[in-house]
Amino acid sequence: MIKEALEYLVNELAPANIREIQLEDGKTGTFSDKSLYRVKPEYPMASAITMSTLSSLLDYIKANIDEMQGKMIIHVVSPTKVRLYSQLIGERQREYMVDVVADLPKFPFDEFVANEKFIIGVQSKFMDDPEGNKDLVLKFAGTVESGTIAQYSDDGVSQKATVKKGITSTEQALVPSPVSLRPFRTFVEMEQPVSDFIFRIKDDKCDGIVCAIIEADGGAWKNEAMYNIKKYLQDELADYSDQFTVIS
Repeated sequence: MIKEALEYLVNELAPANIREIQLEDGKTGTFSDKSLYRVKPEYPMASAITMSTLSSLLDYIKANIDEMQGKMIIHVVSPTKVRLYSQLIGERQREYMVDVVADLPKFPFDEFVANEKFIIGVQSKFMDDPEGNKDLVLKFAGTVESGTIAQYSDDGVSQKATVKKGITSTEQALVPSPVSLRPFRTFVEMEQPVSDFIFRIKDDKCDGIVCAIIEADGGAWKNEAMYNIKKYLQDELADYSDQFTVIS
């Protein structure tokens, strides 16, 4: 044990021997008798500031509060997230300075919810539209008669259901689907993109009438929202275009 300990002290704690050795192909290589690990220099990095609106980001940039690199990048990561980065600094690193995350109401897309919860959600988390599609969905969801939904027909494309008409009579009505709606899904400064949705209803044994809104545009609204955010920031920072580059 003593011998092994002494060998460890001599071999492991001694400085590495580094030599230049001629290789067979005529080139010279640098070799060491120990494994060497590069110590990377540390650069002071600022802690990222978290914001929830694009206007806050613009105010921060225009106020020129913090010293920034000569070139900065604003990255539109998603319809709900934007980040501010520096250009490459030492060791090809970037300083990540601002994280803007939209504070949006959440709606249970793609799942059935109780009728009352569904109506409240659509009223509070969807924008009004000139075509009146929001009102059409709310009117239909609010007049479906519980207990008679089992009489509806569903061919996989459209539904018909018994709805109230007046106090005592009922009539068959076509469920509005697909329908174009504007839910709050991106920053409040932006116009909310329009998307097509599938509107479905059914009669649940426990919850009674339940409704669902299913996204039906394949996520195309995300590309539109990100483009609109990029265009908005470029317009607002037109006087700073030499320093700030907006990408999405």
